[in-house]
Amino acid sequence: MDQELTLLIKKARGGDEEAFSALVSKYKGQVFRHAYAMVNNREEAEDVAQEAFVKAYYSLSKLDNDFAFVSWLTRIVSNLCYDRLKKSKNKKQVQMENLEQNSLRLSSSPIESTNTMLVIQEAMEKLSFEHRTALVLRDVQGYSYEEISGILKIPLGTVKSRINTARGMLKKELSRGDEDE
Repeated sequence: MDQELTLLIKKARGGDEEAFSALVSKYKGQVFRHAYAMVNNREEAEDVAQEAFVKAYYSLSKLDNDFAFVSWLTRIVSNLCYDRLKKSKNKKQVQMENLEQNSLRLSSSPIESTNTMLVIQEAMEKLSFEHRTALVLRDVQGYSYEEISGILKIPLGTVKSRINTARGMLKKELSRGDEDE
């Protein structure tokens, strides 16, 4: 962790709103992407991101180790997403907005790309929260297994198992879609 980040955290702990604003600017994209990958809804992800930063601001004094700031913030986002998904009665909301821009570029036309994204999103929604969280942290956010273990506060073996299981379940679900065609 660089000294600039440590200084920003210390200033923000002391009530410096500009320092906290700099932290928000630095991590807002990462926080939003993680939330969006978990809740699969743009507005919900924006709400989660905003709520996560508010919660982080008021809880910053509880952060024991400045080096753990990113993991701590990611855990806040994961917990908020979990709470929202638990409360949500309609988990099957699919937002078409910006799907073309966010498509995986796996196909040649925008319609095929949109369909591919919808299939992947539907398959991801069938994973348990625990499996989806581990998979998103690894394959979308790019965290190492060790970092995920720290974020989720679970053993390294459990992280590897959840990711492996989630990938298998996702592969099975996606191949089932191919059989239907």
